[in-house]
Amino acid sequence: MLVVRPTRPADLPALERLAGNATPRLTNLPAHRDRLEERITRSQRAFEAEVEFPGDEHYTFVLEDQERGEVVGTATVRAQAGAREAYYTYRQETLIHASQQLDVRREVQTLSLSHEVSEASLLCAYSLDSRYRGTSAESLLRRARLMFIAQYPERFAEILAMAFPGFLDDDQQSPFWNSVGRHFFVRDYQEINYVAGVRSKSFIAEVMPQFPLYLALLTPQARAAIGREHPDHETAMDEMLAEGFLRSRHVDIFDAGPVIKAERDRLSSFRRAAWHPVRIRPAHSLPDAEPAMVANQRLRDFRCVVARYALSPTGQLMLSPEHAEQLGVEEGRAVLAAPLGLPGDAHDPGYDEGEL
Repeated sequence: MLVVRPTRPADLPALERLAGNATPRLTNLPAHRDRLEERITRSQRAFEAEVEFPGDEHYTFVLEDQERGEVVGTATVRAQAGAREAYYTYRQETLIHASQQLDVRREVQTLSLSHEVSEASLLCAYSLDSRYRGTSAESLLRRARLMFIAQYPERFAEILAMAFPGFLDDDQQSPFWNSVGRHFFVRDYQEINYVAGVRSKSFIAEVMPQFPLYLALLTPQARAAIGREHPDHETAMDEMLAEGFLRSRHVDIFDAGPVIKAERDRLSSFRRAAWHPVRIRPAHSLPDAEPAMVANQRLRDFRCVVARYALSPTGQLMLSPEHAEQLGVEEGRAVLAAPLGLPGDAHDPGYDEGEL
């Protein structure tokens, strides 16, 4: 019995374990007790605050296996990626170098330091216990955040973004970092990744070059890593592209991992979500139906589970007593439901048209 809920102080040991076991280690989920404790406190304040527009709120969720009595996953939404300080990325661009005298015209690919993603809401800090990978728990934890955003749109931006971990070599080093950032910081990738997570990324603007980087001057390995996600996150990328996200021209400043973006109202979970009153029936009497994410409508006590999308002839969602208890709902209460499965694997692999 898996349920997604807001984090609380008792989850700290589990968050430490999940941060330490994340593959690869995440800048936005450092294995640092004080920072994780601060994350829990910040999340509690966000859920308790009266919010009319997105700001510096961080909403951290956990996935709890209630049968084991164990927290087995975590994921966060930052209401505004750059609310406190600019959220830096590299933007892929094309410059034209031409000379009429020499009859030369060359298109040159560059990377320019950017903070355009700062206004977006950022889905981040996702880590799941390895025992649950390859199960519906992955999708539930990843996309339950969308069910929360759908209910409280005033708390989030119209544009959602996700930054995926970038490609690392067999030594867990970033070819991109070694070709770019290391020249300015003289620290290896894992060290700078940890420092950025424990402190902040504000030092980037102070030290990184402000001029465009010409890709032709980077190593072949670095160029090949640009916009390439870590192999362990390829399934997650496929799912979020099927959800409706599109690759943008932005990449992470450390490892050049891809940043995907979407208008939230165009996402499948938003378009296919519907409200239904609850009808409670014994589990054995429920008809077969496709699985769905089902969420209650409580802000501070938000809950989301996977249950059958079984509707009565009058449009009621039939839930087992166990699922109703997990959600904290009684018969007649309304819940938000969206199919767990996504409509086919076809998606546009190109760029967000706003980036072209």
